[in-house]
Parts: sequence; structure tokens; C-alpha cells
Amino acid sequence: MRELAIIEAPSVLGLRPTGVEDLPAALLAAGLLDVPGAVRAGRVEPPAYDARRDPATGVLNIAGIAGYSVRLADAVGGVLDSGRFPVVLGGDCSILLGNLLALRRRGRHGLLFLDGHTDFYQPEAEPAGEAASMDLALVTGRGPTSLTDLEGRGPLVRDEDVAVLGYRDAAESAEFGMQPLPRELYAVDLDGVRAVGAGTAARRAVDRLTRVPGGFWVHLDVDVLDDAVMPAVDYRQPGGLTWLELEDVLSAALADERAVGLDVTIFNPRLDLDGGIAADLVECLRHGLSARAAAG
Repeated sequence: MRELAIIEAPSVLGLRPTGVEDLPAALLAAGLLDVPGAVRAGRVEPPAYDARRDPATGVLNIAGIAGYSVRLADAVGGVLDSGRFPVVLGGDCSILLGNLLALRRRGRHGLLFLDGHTDFYQPEAEPAGEAASMDLALVTGRGPTSLTDLEGRGPLVRDEDVAVLGYRDAAESAEFGMQPLPRELYAVDLDGVRAVGAGTAARRAVDRLTRVPGGFWVHLDVDVLDDAVMPAVDYRQPGGLTWLELEDVLSAALADERAVGLDVTIFNPRLDLDGGIAADLVECLRHGLSARAAAG
């Protein structure tokens, strides 16, 4: 069995400090370490949050995110080099940059992007300057150079090596003027996932990603879940996947031997007053990670 190495990455540099930084502690307290093969592999502390937007780009904490991404990439790379499977607990979605930088240092990899939002904003269209709404754009090379070309390795992932599943923000993103997703990027919205079934949609996405030489990373923003079962997020919107559908997606993705890592972002424990949502999230992750452990 391949060890699941849990890295805590409680950065909210791409969002704001409202409680998402407590995600790692909440999931560990809810029993994530009880998943077979799971071990703790360290914590990467972020720098102090700066609420001032960069005058040149309009992005919050742009230098902090760039530096943090390099340090997180070092931690993820250490896990990869030891033959273990990294499970990175955010924080906000800007941690994706560090995770993919670790992979980019090692070659070409793919990305399975599970999110209720497409996170493809350009800085001038993102109302609050939050990189957590730009992470998919940034890792595919769109945005300020200091974030899109980390260590001169940008883009961190090619358009054709990305699969997006479960988003439901098309009307909102059009209203704010978000740049369109490129045609080369494989994207299936919530209705498309439902049309074929979550497990089938995941397997189709994985089939595309397995063409990428180095395997693929799985990014999970928990707001891909139905607001009825996952209200503990900062940007709520109606609809989303059920727990069972997400279990099917994670199991299909992580059971594939070419999956190389997973991150979990955006869950806000301060909006989970009795800890019940954290327990449900850990149980859902347990299903997916058990499939990973069995595959390993």
C-alpha cells in the first residue's frame, strides 16, 4: 500500500482570512488520518495576509502567493520523491500553483479540476482581486507573469491536459466578464456530468488525462458539492454534486494508478458549527482515498 502523505497548506493569500485557513485542522480532527495508509507529512505556513491590492496587477498578496507556491512545491516534491501520494489540505484554491509547480519541475502532467466555479478570471474582471478565482487561468499561463511563470516554468499545465468537471457558474462568470475557457480545455458542467452520470463523466475525463506522460493531479474545491450539503464555503451558489456523486468521481479518478496527488480547498469550518459537515467530507474523502490506497 502506498502511503498517503498529508501536507497542511493553510494559505488564504488568494482569498481572505475568514476561516478557510482552519480546513486542515478540522479534517484531521474529523478523522482523516484514520484513512488506511495516511500519515502526516508537514505543514507549510503562509506569510502574513496583506489586504492591499497590488497596484500594478490588482491581485491580492501576489508576491506572497509566488513565494508560498515555491515552498509548497518543495514540500510536495519531497513527498513525490519518497514514492508517497501527496494529499494537500488548503487553504484556498491558490495552493494549486504550488502543487502543479512541484509536478512541472518533473515534466508534463495533467489536471482534473473539480470545482463549482471555473476560476478562469483575469485580474481586471475579478472584483476583489482574489487569486482563488483565477487559479485555473494562472496555472494555464494567463495572468501576471510573477504567478504564471514561476521559476520560468510556465505554463504549469497545458490547456489540452486539463479536464474540468461539475462547474455551474457560467451565468455569473459571463456577467462579470470572465475570459472564455479555451476550446482545447475539456470542460463538462454540472448538467453535462448529470447527463451521463458522475462515475462515467469522471472516467471519460480520466481517459483523456491518461494520455499525459506524467499522470495527473486532482484538485477538489468543495463548493463543487450541492449547497444543500456543503454550505460551509464563502461563495455559495445553488445546486452541485451530491456526496455520492463526488464519491463516485473521486473513486474513479484516484483508483487510476496515474493519479499522482490530490488537494482539498475552500471548506470553511467556522460555518460548520457542529462539525457534521467536516465528518461527512472526511467520509467522502475516505472512499476516494481508499480507492487510491488499493490501487497503490
